[in-house]
Amino acid sequence: MAAQIFSAITVIIVGVGGCVAYFWGANKLVDIIFPSRGVAGAAAIDNLRRQGMIRPWLFVGPAMIILTIYLIYPVVETLRLSFLDRGGANFVGFANYEWALGDREFRTSILNNIIWLAVVPAACTFLGLIIAVLTDKIWWGTIAKSLIFLPLAISFVGASVIWKFIYEYRGAGQTQIGLLNAIIQYFGGQPQVWISLPFWNNFFLMIILIWIQTGFAMVILSSALRGIPEETLEAAVIDGANPFQIFWKIMVPQIWGTIAVVWTTITILVLKVFDIVLTMTNGQWNSQVLANLMFDWMFRGGGDFGRGATIAIIIMIAVIPIMVWNIRQANKETGGH
Repeated sequence: MAAQIFSAITVIIVGVGGCVAYFWGANKLVDIIFPSRGVAGAAAIDNLRRQGMIRPWLFVGPAMIILTIYLIYPVVETLRLSFLDRGGANFVGFANYEWALGDREFRTSILNNIIWLAVVPAACTFLGLIIAVLTDKIWWGTIAKSLIFLPLAISFVGASVIWKFIYEYRGAGQTQIGLLNAIIQYFGGQPQVWISLPFWNNFFLMIILIWIQTGFAMVILSSALRGIPEETLEAAVIDGANPFQIFWKIMVPQIWGTIAVVWTTITILVLKVFDIVLTMTNGQWNSQVLANLMFDWMFRGGGDFGRGATIAIIIMIAVIPIMVWNIRQANKETGGH
């Protein structure tokens, strides 16, 4: 444990210190090569112009190199692998894509992802909006928001472990330590193995992601609500509008762009959901999703690079249109800046 803590601290110090040293040193080097002090006239102006042209690339350059290595190259390589066989050696054309369309487990994963897409973004956005409105005018609203936001700081695996204890099942005659089964047993019901119930187990897994992401939606939408002019709300009250009319006809239309951005951001996250399914069910009992299926084909049972890469490309294709739309909506919100 001590060695791990020491390693983590060392990485932070070296990483942050390295960045500071690079930017300070690069900036100093530019000043030395193209000095603006001690140089008179046109030469000083030329050097300042050259500094202005070079400095942005010194700051952006490392990020662009890292993006190329860790983002662009993997995409190109994954696309290449999707046209190759199991070992990534022989070209098989579109055979992997034909397999995907005909595979029962792949179709189950698609169906489950669609259910996740229909439920999670809507639930997170709706709950986040309602909580943001209800906690905006009360004195303990900040405390409530902090508590609701806390799950966002927990990793998906950590949250799944927490909810595993809530869904825990013990056999007949044993004390139920799972919160849900304990409550059901207290009221005379029969305990269930909740995460193994086909179809319904998907919803029990969705609750975990909703629990995590509602805080994110709440914070963003709460900021948007604070941007609504008070004059608009006061005018609605004077005109006789009740709280529900103010909410649905005044507040929601004015923050609709932010709602759409929150919705699509969570939608992208849902398309890539992996950790929760892996931790809770590992895709068993018809709970498989695309990201977990990709992991299974790529890294388990000897691995099948072609099929794993094919599923990854399909996920990427599904995400790209939503990302483009999300970026356009964000640009509209900021006025194109």
